[in-house]
Amino acid sequence: MRKLLKNNLFLTIIIPLLAVVLGLLAGAIIMLIGGYDSVLGYTSLFEGMIGSPKAFGETIRAMTPLVLAGIAVAFAYKTGLFNIGVEGQLLVGWLASVWVGYAFDLPKVIHLPLAILAAAAAGALWGFIPGLLKARFKVHEVIVTIMMNYIALYMTSAIIKANLYAGNEKSYNIKETASLASPYLQSITDYSRMHYGIVVALLMAGMMWFLLEKTTKGYELKAVGYNQNASQYAGMSVVKNMVLSMSISGAFAGLAGAMEGLGTFQNMTTLSAFTGTGFDGIAVALLGANHPLGIVLAAFLFGGLKSAAPEMNFVANVPSELVGIIIALIIFFVASSYFVRWLLSRFVKEDQE
Repeated sequence: MRKLLKNNLFLTIIIPLLAVVLGLLAGAIIMLIGGYDSVLGYTSLFEGMIGSPKAFGETIRAMTPLVLAGIAVAFAYKTGLFNIGVEGQLLVGWLASVWVGYAFDLPKVIHLPLAILAAAAAGALWGFIPGLLKARFKVHEVIVTIMMNYIALYMTSAIIKANLYAGNEKSYNIKETASLASPYLQSITDYSRMHYGIVVALLMAGMMWFLLEKTTKGYELKAVGYNQNASQYAGMSVVKNMVLSMSISGAFAGLAGAMEGLGTFQNMTTLSAFTGTGFDGIAVALLGANHPLGIVLAAFLFGGLKSAAPEMNFVANVPSELVGIIIALIIFFVASSYFVRWLLSRFVKEDQE
């Protein structure tokens, strides 16, 4: 047991699992205090997540942008940066994908990849700006990205109303040749909104791992994040790598927007408030320990919880807002991991004595 408690990989795996269990347990206690049936509440919640082909399809649909938002946050974090602007990068990527999807008449083999690449490019540009300000002028990326979230929110709505407005607070629908929707996937999941975006999300998670762990450029990006002075002494360009890191992170976030525009909705709404997906990406990255596989699993959990919340309300009469409380509790317990590690280290030390 002492060897396991000293193993960082074991702790990295066990602490998020404990956080999920503790979060669900705390949620059950809250339900009991509120006079609700916690067993029925959780039964209906898990039925709404994976209890039927349609529920499973909706969970996959909801997790798809969360995977990309999570790896956007994790990529920046692993290179020493904190990208709070994933929400804004997602919005500009969403708009770019919908614009390309609507404005061009092209074969699907060209049109769909072009719309996806447009989203990645828009997100990368939105990440490039705070990356450049951070690298050149030492302006903290958290401040800049928070402000750029609001710029993206109001700018995208204004552009839609001026150029793409189809009424009912929505843009024109994209052409079928730019759509990620899949009649086959919908038919095998009882006509859920599941689409081929999940393939893109999983490929990008693999790409993140490969880039950071198996390439020279990934080593440079991580090295600059760990120690700028040492990296510069070793001949690495701190400015270039900082800007590149934020741009790649923004590209991942832009792709998350494309999953909504080309997959789930086939258009873009004139939003007056944030979608929340970009901010949820922070929680997904945290629960997933900033590892691609962990992020995929965390996105599945969060996506399932969000898609199944109405089912819990309908069957057990438990307010769907309780799912938000459970997610917050899970994040709280994950954030307490440093305290848990300290307790475990004290336990190992005392046991040795």
